[in-house]
Amino acid sequence: MATGNFLNARRILTPVLLRSLAAPLLILMILAMMVLPLPVFLLDVFFTFNIAISVMVMLVAMYARKPLDFSAFPTVLLMTTLLRLSLNVASTRIVLLAGHGGADAAGKVIEAFGQFLVGGNTAVGIVVFVILTVINFVVITKGAGRIAEVSARFTLDAMPGKQMAIDADLNAGLIDEKTAKQRRKEVAQEADFFGAMDGASKFVRGDAIAGILILLINILGGLFVGVAQHDMAFADAAHTYTILTIGDGLVAQIPSLIISVAAGLVVSRVGDGEDIGAQVLGQVFNNTQVLGLTAAIVGVLGLIPGMPNMVFLLFASAIGALAWMRAKRQAAGDVEMPPPEAETEAKTQTAEAQEASWRDVGLVDVLGLEVGYRLIPMVDKEQDGELLRRIRGLRKKFAQDVGFLASPVHIRDNLELKPNAYRITLKGVEAALGEAFPGQFLAINPGRVGGPLPGRETIDPAFGLPAYWIDSASREQAHALGYTVVDASTVVATHLNHVILSHAADLLGRQETQSLLDHIGQEIPKLVDDLVPKLLSVSTVQRVLQNLLAEEVNIRDMRTVIETLAEYAPRTQEAAELTARVREALGRAIIQSLFPGNAEVQVMAIEPGLERILLQAMGTDGDGVIEPGLADTLLRQTAQLAQRQEEIGLPPVLLAPAQLRMLLSRFLRRAVPSLRVIANSEVPESRTIRVTGMVGQSG
Repeated sequence: MATGNFLNARRILTPVLLRSLAAPLLILMILAMMVLPLPVFLLDVFFTFNIAISVMVMLVAMYARKPLDFSAFPTVLLMTTLLRLSLNVASTRIVLLAGHGGADAAGKVIEAFGQFLVGGNTAVGIVVFVILTVINFVVITKGAGRIAEVSARFTLDAMPGKQMAIDADLNAGLIDEKTAKQRRKEVAQEADFFGAMDGASKFVRGDAIAGILILLINILGGLFVGVAQHDMAFADAAHTYTILTIGDGLVAQIPSLIISVAAGLVVSRVGDGEDIGAQVLGQVFNNTQVLGLTAAIVGVLGLIPGMPNMVFLLFASAIGALAWMRAKRQAAGDVEMPPPEAETEAKTQTAEAQEASWRDVGLVDVLGLEVGYRLIPMVDKEQDGELLRRIRGLRKKFAQDVGFLASPVHIRDNLELKPNAYRITLKGVEAALGEAFPGQFLAINPGRVGGPLPGRETIDPAFGLPAYWIDSASREQAHALGYTVVDASTVVATHLNHVILSHAADLLGRQETQSLLDHIGQEIPKLVDDLVPKLLSVSTVQRVLQNLLAEEVNIRDMRTVIETLAEYAPRTQEAAELTARVREALGRAIIQSLFPGNAEVQVMAIEPGLERILLQAMGTDGDGVIEPGLADTLLRQTAQLAQRQEEIGLPPVLLAPAQLRMLLSRFLRRAVPSLRVIANSEVPESRTIRVTGMVGQSG
């Protein structure tokens, strides 16, 4: 049993041990070749190994679908470069020590490259070596290095945007935390990879320069050793050592050229869906029109006298046959036409037509604007639609005034609407409907005008005031009579702004709340971290903010909101109670928005007897019911006093005890939408209160 366990353990550990020792052993082998003399046979083995490794690296680069599939390439590039340089050192030692013995003195590989590849001609060998070096150094290495440099720069510049996109997908629930971590890791690896490739390309460039210097050193050193030490004739020494040096240079430059090509293939990849072979075949040889025109042009060239007619006509026939086969397969429906994006989209559409999927389920737009066909120029980017700029402006103003960024407005045309009609939707439901007439102006009656206007009588869609649609010729007359005149795009933008402001609480969803907390967390990170999620959940914070927005209290002062929530959250988790505490903390701002400056706070109040009745009706739990007759009287008197307040130019504000404020606000605002209900505790001590009317007072 012990023997079997030992064998199993050895069987498991041996591959792991070999894998962990592979890189150190390779480095030791490279260093040994630089300092220790090698037998000729081992030199042939290592030269062959170098060629095999370079071919393998190039094939791996060709079959990689994306650069990160070969993320070890910069390290491989360094190690193969060191291997070639160590082989150059070892071969130089053998060439100078035993080169006087003949062309095979440095091994069969160097002899083959020096004799058979260049025919033993030193001039041809030098020219071939120089050409290979120029191709490697000037063309491939320089181009690959430039691509790697630009890719590294662009990748680093794009990192913040990619990280923000990942965070946005995570916050939206499109991906989980594990997927987000993996995508962040890939973004970082991509930047590291192109940065490493930018530096690693310098290795290949240095290797090419070293190859030229080694060639010169070997020729000069061989002449000196052959003539001075072995008494060879100058011509014989020049021929022998030049052939050996050229063979040594070629056997090193060809693998270097292959590795350089692999580097260029890796950094020049665009897209990560297919390997290079599939991309080239799919994009170059898939268009029948291109193949047919190429065959015709090559065939015409083959008919010119003096040209190699047989070769040109042979290629024209082959390309034409390929074009005919492709066209036949496309006609049968087996092959799709390029481009590849269209092919993929067509396949996707076919699959979707056959079977339903989650792609068929679309999210409803939070804010939408649908327009009739006559209003399309107002929202067309190509026609520089004025309404688009206004919508961008009102979203920015909303964020500055209210305190959070509303969802984008998705604009689309709707042929079911009247030509001049538009519809504003909130979460897929119609929130407002109106009409606008491009080229005309809306003259709004603010209440005191000198007379009617010639035009189409209508109602202002935003505020319900009487108005006229007039031509541009009547603008001056409208101004003279006291009308407020606006163009069509302003009408739609104002209506949209009114809808957004009146539904601000509905626009503050969970995602917007989280984004707001993240934004505030950049300024006061400790306070936000202590509140969410330690004391309150995001949903509770969202309900508190929605309660404030529902009563037209902006949330710009988020520092005060968060500090107040952090103070009272340990005592209660009720959103209504927390809202009351936040309103008290924001009392100065609330009163300032209603009564600017230091003016008197002129408000309506509740008669003390009625106040006691309402407190008793609420009960101890605050869920009491008001008697119908009392409710009717309360609504009627409040509406009358509110109208009187507006007539004298004051905002309709009702002052109530803190216990009654929420109940009265919800109950009375349905009948009097413009009414604002404030608590006694919300009025700063520095402001003077003057009661202009009593709700519940007889007579």
